[in-house]
Amino acid sequence: MTATSTATRTGNLAVAGASLYYEIRGSGPLLALHAAPMDSASFAPAADLLAEHFTVLTGDPRGIGRSDVDDRNADVTPDQRADDLGRLIEQVDAGPAIVFGSSGGAVSALALLQRLPHLVSTVVAHEPPLAELVDDREELRVAHDELIATFLTGDRRAYWADFLKIANIELPDFVFESIAGGSIDASQAADERFAVLHMDNQTTFWKPDLTRLRAAAPRIVIGIGEESAGQLCDRTSRALAAALGLEPTLFPGDHIGFAENPSAFAHRLRAVLADG
Repeated sequence: MTATSTATRTGNLAVAGASLYYEIRGSGPLLALHAAPMDSASFAPAADLLAEHFTVLTGDPRGIGRSDVDDRNADVTPDQRADDLGRLIEQVDAGPAIVFGSSGGAVSALALLQRLPHLVSTVVAHEPPLAELVDDREELRVAHDELIATFLTGDRRAYWADFLKIANIELPDFVFESIAGGSIDASQAADERFAVLHMDNQTTFWKPDLTRLRAAAPRIVIGIGEESAGQLCDRTSRALAAALGLEPTLFPGDHIGFAENPSAFAHRLRAVLADG
């Protein structure tokens, strides 16, 4: 492990088929912040704030950012990411951990709770895209297959337009252009391709074990962005909450509120954990 500053320590952990990059900040109870396919940089501002009260663990999922993977043509499942996260929690040796997962990271966190419950004290699953829990799952599966076909044409603008339509997310034109119309470097292009072809469908159509999760429901918080009403991840999150007999907990912002308003998000997360 090396230090990049007095506040952040970095490391790489070798696991089967990959090398996982991770960062540790602060001291106190262990809090793991996990997203997929977003990398740890998306959590950095919130992690800095939360490090005043927690030992904060962040990392890049295998195949993304600074986490290498041996086979870039192999799929990565939420169960595999859960095992990776479990190895990181064991590496830090300060668990069991509070695990905050967002989007695909929320799916990983739920998979971790199913597979390795002894490593987890609380899971905050923020907007998991669990399409299998909503009534239009078959239509969504067809749409996602078509989305991949669009991506393979090389038309990023069409891909992102279709992705946002499926997710029912509306963006201002300048934001859309920054995502879909801007240039990306070779590393970013490789990460995007890996996420689309080998992570997205595996995450979106992962089937949770509702029996196990109901048994663990006292340790689960289902988070939804205050500005996510009507979006796909709002629907899937509410479906999961209903299946587990839980009331959703609102967080500032929308699907990536933790990155867009880290101060408000960190404050809310601390309050939620204190109430728990």
